[in-house]
Amino acid sequence: MAAARREQVWYHDAPPPPGWRLLARVYAGVVALRRWLYARGWLRSYKLARPVVVVGNISVGGTGKTPLTIALARALAARGLRAGVVSRGYGGTARGPLRVTADASPAEVGDEPLLIHLRSGVPVVVGRDRVAAAELLLSDDGIDVILADDGLQHYRLRRDIEICVIDGARRFGNRRLLPAGPLREPLSRLDRVDFRVCNGGLAHADEVQLHLRDDGATALLGGAHVALESFAHRRVHAVAGIGNPRRFFDSLRACRIELVEHPFADHHAFRAEDLAFGDGLPVLMTEKDAIKCRAFAQADWWQVAVQAQLPERFFDTLASRIRAA
Repeated sequence: MAAARREQVWYHDAPPPPGWRLLARVYAGVVALRRWLYARGWLRSYKLARPVVVVGNISVGGTGKTPLTIALARALAARGLRAGVVSRGYGGTARGPLRVTADASPAEVGDEPLLIHLRSGVPVVVGRDRVAAAELLLSDDGIDVILADDGLQHYRLRRDIEICVIDGARRFGNRRLLPAGPLREPLSRLDRVDFRVCNGGLAHADEVQLHLRDDGATALLGGAHVALESFAHRRVHAVAGIGNPRRFFDSLRACRIELVEHPFADHHAFRAEDLAFGDGLPVLMTEKDAIKCRAFAQADWWQVAVQAQLPERFFDTLASRIRAA
């Protein structure tokens, strides 16, 4: 499925081809059957010794789960709750369970788990078996709560609280299930989550507003830190291998930066030749991409950091719910 064709169908007015609509009906049946089997207990879910908070979404593509998970870990720590994170480690080769360390290879553990560990400082365990990963995480006696990164559809791990992240700009596209639309589950799934967090755009009355604030740019070599506005009116190469590269590009343009756009597939495994542009212009990339480019970084390559901003009352309510669980 070509990305441009998919974009037109999912987020614009192009009608889905008949084959996509047929596959979407099959997919809907599989989703409904799987959830019914878990509800009936025919597929087993596992309750852990600590509360589990799932951070996920019902649509594919980047919605801001990683910066939210980092913000949650920090906010809970400030409220006396030590979090640990479990993740499938998408894009990494490790089957797990495996603890993520500061010097871990993103090719092994995945780019997002490594970023979460580096930015939050909390323990992170990756594994395709999330239950086994969570059990390894809990072998650290100091863990009070488990944050499950991108686990909304992973019903084998029983959860106490569900947080669904919504792309405030694109919302749910044409509201169809895969592959006719971007939805992993029907919109009715939102009725069963505990919190809906809207990243960007204007949050609805039943949603928590999240804003991603830029935190400046840091040189991959040397670590110099500058305000993003220092690139204003300059031409740069903008590199983004994330679920929604447009969000990154738009944030740079908002700082009046002139872009040469280089969108890559989410979790792209970068090589030096991918960024060999040959013209000496600065290269700006997301933190998630920069993690995979450290080994061959060059001068004037910069990672652009973001921080998730949410209302303090949301963190207070979440902490109270965790303690009650």
